[in-house]
Amino acid sequence: MVFDISYLKKIRKQLDLTQHEFAKKASISQSMVAKIESGRLDPTYSKVKKIEEALEILTRKHEKEAKDIMTTHIISTDHKEKALNIIKLMKKYSISQVPIIENNQIIGLVSESSILSKDLEDIKKLTAKDIMDDAPPIVAKNTKMEVIKQLLKYYPIILIKDGKLIGIISKADLIKSLV
Repeated sequence: MVFDISYLKKIRKQLDLTQHEFAKKASISQSMVAKIESGRLDPTYSKVKKIEEALEILTRKHEKEAKDIMTTHIISTDHKEKALNIIKLMKKYSISQVPIIENNQIIGLVSESSILSKDLEDIKKLTAKDIMDDAPPIVAKNTKMEVIKQLLKYYPIILIKDGKLIGIISKADLIKSLV
């Protein structure tokens, strides 16, 4: 984290903390926080590091989690479903990928890319199992936004499980959550 000490007051207020509360979290005195915020004190490097570490911990607590941004309406299908029916499903719901389920377990993912990787003349004869890719990452509902962002760089979606499949996060869901 690149930290500019002159923004301490603004950040502290965004976290809805008093000077006293913040000082306690950063293991520094309240008077030091007041002096830094008023510009009357240029703290030592070690004090700035303490403040920075406290801010990082506090902001991480406020970071959104998978449960905050996931879509709970999940369109999935069985591994025996015909490829054409999956394409119709994708068109009907305007989605780019469909998780494939077998015995209540996620076994794969049919995506636009996995469909296009097949010979389109043969698509009428194929099932989900024939055209699916490996299952996408599955995370817990309390997985932090930063982890989700990193996973979505490499996968089209992420699935959220809490005993059973409870949500899905696509790149579009992540971007929507930013506003």
